[in-house]
Amino acid sequence: MISEKMGIDQIDCRIMDLIQKAPNLTHTEIATHVNRSQPTVGMRIKKLENIGVLKYQAGINIKVADLCFARAEVQTKNPRAAIQIVKDCPFMLQGFRLSGNSNVSILMVGLSFKDIDHIVNRHFRNDPNVTNVHIDIIADVVNDMVLPIDLNLDYGQLQINSCCCGKCNC
Repeated sequence: MISEKMGIDQIDCRIMDLIQKAPNLTHTEIATHVNRSQPTVGMRIKKLENIGVLKYQAGINIKVADLCFARAEVQTKNPRAAIQIVKDCPFMLQGFRLSGNSNVSILMVGLSFKDIDHIVNRHFRNDPNVTNVHIDIIADVVNDMVLPIDLNLDYGQLQINSCCCGKCNC
């Protein structure tokens, strides 16, 4: 089972399930659901946080956000450099190192496909280490998915002739 591999038991799993479904539950309310004391629940939650299994993410639910989201698949000779670009560019929300035809997958945001295309052109299509780039627009998101997005960026004013945002050193 996945829980055994992570080093957590059934009570921990029930606590995590409750927190995922209703993050605003108090420790006392969780304790009632799992038939344990509030201090025990608090210690278990702290343990889950300390081992890195339980994390909290503030951000925007991309399922309902009125923005354009895309996935870019990149084949590059230098995946570490591509991952660093993902870390630096605020329009790139998450990156994944992969095995297979593409070795980097990137979740991106913009106001339009044109914005996303510009960001990909600027960072990857002009890079001699990149051998292939493919973009898929995300048409629908099945479940809620909360990701941090810099709300102070002017998504409508991408800098066409220079860096895409002025923040990522491109």
